[in-house]
Amino acid sequence: MCRWLAYSGRSVPLEAVLFQPEHSLIDQSLNARLGHTTTNGDGFGVGWYGRHSELPFRYRCLHPAWSDTNLRETARAVRAPMFVAHVRAATGTPTQETNCHPFRFGRWLFVHNGLIRDFPLLRRDLMMAVAPHLFRWIEGSTDSEIMFFLALTFGLERDPRSALEQMAGFIEKVGHRYDVQFPLNMTVCVTDGQQIVAVRYSSETASRSLFHSTSFRQLRALYPEDPRIIAAGDDAFLVLSEPLIDVQDVWEEIPEATILMSKGGELQQEKFVPRMPKAEV
Repeated sequence: MCRWLAYSGRSVPLEAVLFQPEHSLIDQSLNARLGHTTTNGDGFGVGWYGRHSELPFRYRCLHPAWSDTNLRETARAVRAPMFVAHVRAATGTPTQETNCHPFRFGRWLFVHNGLIRDFPLLRRDLMMAVAPHLFRWIEGSTDSEIMFFLALTFGLERDPRSALEQMAGFIEKVGHRYDVQFPLNMTVCVTDGQQIVAVRYSSETASRSLFHSTSFRQLRALYPEDPRIIAAGDDAFLVLSEPLIDVQDVWEEIPEATILMSKGGELQQEKFVPRMPKAEV
């Protein structure tokens, strides 16, 4: 369906992650090994945090990532200590720039791989649950963006874990109301420039693939002369749909129904349990 990644560490050129590894995200846009689809050519996007702006920057385009020369130039020029990137395979909504990830609200960025099943059937109920003060900021027509704005409605900016669990629980309740057996399949990531929160969850317990890096110290020991690894630093961290290089023990698969929270070099991994919103929607 889609492929995505999120990076935190020392400031590095975006190309060091997006283009240069043997199985980079750009390679995955053409040749995904673990995705539901091999090709992810229905647009792409990158969001990053810089030192001169409170808000994250974005570059999104509806063209395939592998053919966009401006993306390569941007990735070569821009350095950032935290960024997310996404290559899209559409699941029934149009190929247009406003449907490309990452989605943004304030300091928050959001990417998603998966789907809300029978989304056209559930769309009205889900959209009507978005808080009125947030509704005006919805730009596109994807299920992914509605997931983001539901999480914001349920308090993402205060408590990301609680908000994401409530978002998932609400979608499942609406889906079951319409006899959709397995309403939700997702790997998602949200970040505010300080933390990365990622979830692997599906109603049918068969989520899309998701991994995180284990140790950049180990990578540096394996590749002591690689300037990209040296530049990232020992505390660098990646969470991603597919590994970027084929090296054992560098990547750890995130289990089904798990939330991962990374901040300031600390990593927590806990059970993800969808639940109904605290206030009735």
